[in-house]
Amino acid sequence: MKKYLIAAAVALTVGAVHAAPTPAPRAENAYLSQQDAAARAARVSNVDYTLDFALTGKETFSGTTTVSFDLNDASQALTIDLDKAAITSLTVNGKAVTPQYNQWFITLAAQDLKAGRNTITIAYTRPHSTNGEGLHRMVDPVDGRVYTYTHFEPAAAHQMFPVFDQPDLKGTYQITVSTPADWVVSSTMRETSVQDVDGGKRWTFPRSKKLSPYNFSMHAGPYKVWEDNSGKYPMRLFARQSVAAQVSPQDWFKYTKQGLGFFDQYFGIPYQFEKYDQLLVPDFLYGAMENAAAITFAEGRFLHKEEMTAAQKQSLAGVIMHEMAHQWFGDLVTMKWWNGLWLNESFASFMGTLATAEATEFTNAWQGFYSGGKQAAYVQDQRVTTHAIETPVASTANAFDNIDAITYSKGASTLKQLRHLLGEEVFRQGVHNYLVKYQYRNATLDDFIGSLAEAAQRDLSGWTREWLYEAGVNTITADFSCKGGKVSAFTLRQSAGSPALPTLREQRVQIALFQQGPQGLALSKNVAVTYKGAAAAVPSLQGAACPDLVYPNYQDWGFAQVQLDKKSFATARASLSKVDDPFLRSMLWQSLWDGVRAAKLPLNDFLGVVLANAPAEKDYTLLGDIVDKMRAAKGYLDAMGPSAYRAKVGAQLERMAFAATQAASADKNFQRRWFGAYLNLASSPAALRQLADILDGKLVVPGLNVSQDVRWEIVARLNRYAYPGSAELLAAEQKRDPSDSGQQAAIAAAASRPDAKVKAEWLATIADLQTKLPFSRVRTAMNSLYPAEQVALNEQSAAQRLERLSQLDKDAGPVYMRAYGPALIPATCTPASVQRLEAAIVKFPDLSVGTKRSLLVTKQEDERCVAIRKSMTIF
Repeated sequence: MKKYLIAAAVALTVGAVHAAPTPAPRAENAYLSQQDAAARAARVSNVDYTLDFALTGKETFSGTTTVSFDLNDASQALTIDLDKAAITSLTVNGKAVTPQYNQWFITLAAQDLKAGRNTITIAYTRPHSTNGEGLHRMVDPVDGRVYTYTHFEPAAAHQMFPVFDQPDLKGTYQITVSTPADWVVSSTMRETSVQDVDGGKRWTFPRSKKLSPYNFSMHAGPYKVWEDNSGKYPMRLFARQSVAAQVSPQDWFKYTKQGLGFFDQYFGIPYQFEKYDQLLVPDFLYGAMENAAAITFAEGRFLHKEEMTAAQKQSLAGVIMHEMAHQWFGDLVTMKWWNGLWLNESFASFMGTLATAEATEFTNAWQGFYSGGKQAAYVQDQRVTTHAIETPVASTANAFDNIDAITYSKGASTLKQLRHLLGEEVFRQGVHNYLVKYQYRNATLDDFIGSLAEAAQRDLSGWTREWLYEAGVNTITADFSCKGGKVSAFTLRQSAGSPALPTLREQRVQIALFQQGPQGLALSKNVAVTYKGAAAAVPSLQGAACPDLVYPNYQDWGFAQVQLDKKSFATARASLSKVDDPFLRSMLWQSLWDGVRAAKLPLNDFLGVVLANAPAEKDYTLLGDIVDKMRAAKGYLDAMGPSAYRAKVGAQLERMAFAATQAASADKNFQRRWFGAYLNLASSPAALRQLADILDGKLVVPGLNVSQDVRWEIVARLNRYAYPGSAELLAAEQKRDPSDSGQQAAIAAAASRPDAKVKAEWLATIADLQTKLPFSRVRTAMNSLYPAEQVALNEQSAAQRLERLSQLDKDAGPVYMRAYGPALIPATCTPASVQRLEAAIVKFPDLSVGTKRSLLVTKQEDERCVAIRKSMTIF
C-alpha cells in the first residue's frame, strides 16, 4: 500500500507545472499538526538552545531563551512554540521586535528572518504547571519545601521555554539556573559550576548532545541525593527529603548498574550520556519518563513505607530497564514524528523485560509480562476501538490517542516473536546496525525494519504489513485426532478476530503435548513450528502419544490467543494443581479466564476453580495473577448487584484469603500478597470488623507488618463500605500521616464513601476546571468515586455525567479526559445501562478521539458484564 501512495505522490509531482502554493498559516490553536511540523523541519536545522532560568520556589518562574538555527528559506513567517507565557522582550537577529503571540506560539515575521544562521532571544515569565506537564511545582505538605521537575512528552517542552517542539528538530541545550541556596539541579549533563549568588546559587551546565525537545529535562529542588560511583557510569538518585526514608537506594543502584552493563553489551554501543540520574517525583502523570540521563519516576508507584516485596522489586527493576532501553532507542535514535512513538515504547517494553530476565534475579520476567502487559494487549486488541500498531497521528493533540496496551505490549510481543522468527543473534545485529546508523538522528519504522531485514537477508515487507499495519488478534487452536493411542493427524488452525479484521499472520510458536501421569501432567513432545494461513499441518507430531492436553503457544513465543480444544480445556480445568511448570499453569489459568470473559465458562464455575486451587499455589508470580483475576471476578459480581450467591461466595473468598494470610506467616512476600487479596475482597460485616481490629491492634496476625501503607488500605476499605466509625478513623489517620501520599490516600478513602452528598461534592470539585487542587488529586478522586458495588449511587448522577460529557471534552483537554473517561463514564451492568451508552454514542458524534474511545470501550465492557451475568448457572 505504501508503494502505491509513493508512486501516486511522484506522479503528482511530475505532473505539476506551477510553483508550489504558499503554505497555509499555522492553525491558531494549542497543537502542532504533522503537516506544519514537516514544513518547519524542512526549513530549520542545526538548532542550539541557550537557556537561563530563575527559580525562586514561588508560583511563577522567569527565563531567557536564545535559539540559534539555520534557515534555508526566509520567504515565509516561522513559528516557535511557547505556551501561556508573558513575554517581556523579543529580539530577532539583534533587532528588538514586538511579539506576535497568541499564547500558544510566537510568529516570527519573514522580514525579520534571513537565509542562513538566525538567532532569537526571548525573555518571559510563566506560571509553574500543576498538572504534571511542563515545569511542574509541588509544595510538600509535610515541611513546606518546594520541588520542581519537568515532563515534556508528548509535546510539552514549550510549557517551560520557547522551542521548536517536535521530535525531528533535535537540538543542543546549554542551561544556567538560579535557585534557592538549598536546592540541587539535575539535567541532561552534569553541572560544571555552582556559584553562590544573592543568597542563592547559580548552576551552570555544559552544552548537551543533540536531543529532541521531549528528551531534554531539568529538575530542581531541595532533593535528597544518593550517589554510587562503583560502576562504569556515575549514578545518582533523588527524592524529596520527607520521603527519603521510604527509598531503598541500594536496590535502585543494583538494578541500574546491572542494566547499564547488559545494554552496553547487547547494543554494542556504550551508554552515551556520561552519567545516570534517576528522580522520584510527586504528582507524576505516568509511571516514568526516559529523559536523557535524568529519568523521572512516579513516587506513587515506587515509594513504600515498609520493605519492598519481591513483586515491588521486580516492578522497579522492570521499569528501570524499560526507561534505560529508551536511552538508546528513543533518546539516541528518535522517531521522526509521534506516529513512531509506539516503536519507542514497544522496543523499551521488549528490551526492558529481556534485560530484567537476563540481568537481574527476576529470571521469570517473561511470565510476568505474559500475565500482565500481554493480556492487557489481547483485551485491547479485541475491543471495538482496536487499531493497528502503526497509525497516523495528525497533530500533537492526537499523540497519545493510541498510547495503550497495543502500543506497549502488543508491539513488544511482535518484536519478541520476530526475534524468534529471525533468530536471536540476527535480531540483535539488526538492532545494533540501526542504532549505529541513526545515532543522534531521527528515524522511521522503515529505517528500523530495513536494518533488521538487511541483517536477516530477507524481505520483511509482508511481515510488517500483517503485524504493524493491520489491527486485531488471531486465535490459534490445535485440531488433532488419535488412533491406537497415537496422533494420526495434527493441524494448527488460525482464525481472524472478526470479518472486519481478516488478516492471518505468520509467526513461530512451540506446540507442546502433555500426558497425565502419576506425577501429574508431563511434557511428552514439543516442536517449534512456523505457520501462516488458516491451517498448517504439523506432520512432525504424527505418531506422538495421544495427548491429554495440547498447548499451541508453549512458552509464549507468539502473539495469538489460544483456544484450547475441548479435551485440553477439560484437562486444564480439572488438573491445574497437577501442572508443575508455573508458566504453563499461568497459561491454563488464563485460558479459563478467557472463557469467563467470552461468557463461555460461567463465572461461578471459575470461582469454584479458584477456591479449589488458589490456596495451594506456590509460585509467587502466578499467585499474583490469580489474585488479580479473583479481584476482577469479584468486580463483576459487585457490578451485578446484591445476590445470595455474591454474599455466599464473597464470604468463602474472604475466609480463603485470610486463612492463607495466616498460613503464610513465614514468607512475608506470600503473606503480603494474600493479605492484599483479603483487603480487596473484604466486604462482609465480619471481614470489615477483622480489618478494623487489625488497624487498632486488637487482632495481631503473626508476621504481618501493619505499615502506614497497609493502614491506609484498611481505612479506605472501611470507608468504602461505611463501616461504623470509619469517618473518624479517616480523620485520625490524616493526622497521623499528613504526607502527600497520605493526603492522596485520604482523598481516595473519602471519595469512595457510599454517601450521595459526598459524591455530589466530589463531582463538583472534579468538574471545576479552575480548582486549586493538583490534578494528581483530582485524578485520585475520579478513580475512587464509584466502586463497582455502588450501583445505585452511580445511577444517581449517570445521566448528568453523560449529558455533560461533550462540553467537558471540549473544555478540559486530553490530559484530563484520559483520566475522566475510563473512571466516570457510567456503566452499571444492565441492558438499560448499555442502551444509555449507545444513545450517548449517537448523540455525541464529535467527541475527541480519546473520549469517543472511552465511551465505546465502556459500552463494550458493559455488554460483556451483562453477558457474563447471563452465562452464570448460579446467581
